[in-house]
Amino acid sequence: MFMKFNNKLKTLFLDPEASVFTQDEKNEKVNLILSPSLYWVKKLSLPVKYIREVKKLLPSIFEDTLPAGKYSYSAYKVADEFFVFAYEDKLILDTMAQKGIVAANVANVYFAQSELWNIEGALRINESQNIYVKDGIVVLVPGAWTKECENLEINELTLSQHSIVLEQFGHIVDKSSLYKIAAIIVILSLLVGTEYFITAQKTEEILELKDELFTKYGLKSTMMQNESMLKKFDSIHKKQMKLREYASYILTLKLNSGEKISQINMKNNSLEIDFTGIQKGKDSHISNMLKSKNISFNIDYKDSIMHLEMSL
Repeated sequence: MFMKFNNKLKTLFLDPEASVFTQDEKNEKVNLILSPSLYWVKKLSLPVKYIREVKKLLPSIFEDTLPAGKYSYSAYKVADEFFVFAYEDKLILDTMAQKGIVAANVANVYFAQSELWNIEGALRINESQNIYVKDGIVVLVPGAWTKECENLEINELTLSQHSIVLEQFGHIVDKSSLYKIAAIIVILSLLVGTEYFITAQKTEEILELKDELFTKYGLKSTMMQNESMLKKFDSIHKKQMKLREYASYILTLKLNSGEKISQINMKNNSLEIDFTGIQKGKDSHISNMLKSKNISFNIDYKDSIMHLEMSL
């Protein structure tokens, strides 16, 4: 039978000898504690410090213990000792299905070892089996082995952090399916390899064409250098276009009688024009036109000459 524990979620004890569990609600979430009959456990002292180092050793630790099957492994550390586990995902999932537990409705899965390690005496889990702790290991024994025994009834249980995640598909594939999957992977690998070879050939052709193009037009050897050249010429082009635009405004400007352009020069980043015949303060027809074109300019007077400077 399943034993229910009071917690935020219902906690059930999963054992092959348990009766079928009927959920009160269709999507009721539950926690599962696995009976010792559903996993293998060892308590070890190892010359390593971290769990990640132990996990690499788990298959070899259990290789002389486990019967044939597809196993997953887990481990956690208590003080200076490691508790290491091996379990069959398929066996656990099949047992869940037999007992009416939907895998999608299971929130967390725990080992009895991590949750019941501190029980005192023997506890009855069903009519024929009991559990108790021996040398720090939670073990499952026939009920006849223990005379004094109480039922496993825990109203409140604070679950540990040592939960596991079951592989629902990776361990339930037969050999024929594996061969088919392997064949598909080989075919895909060949297709990808062929595509890579073709792409490499096209890339090489493109690089050769690029080299020819660079040589023909005297371009630099690297894209960075060519981009720098492009920015330089782009800047020159923009400045030349502004120069043509501003010169066009000045040359088409309607001057008053006696006014004329005496000189036009380009200096650094500006276009400079000298006018004669324009008195100081009488240049509104020029300044208003420049303002309407959003042109930055400066006007000053010297020796009866109006000097106009426009920034390019």
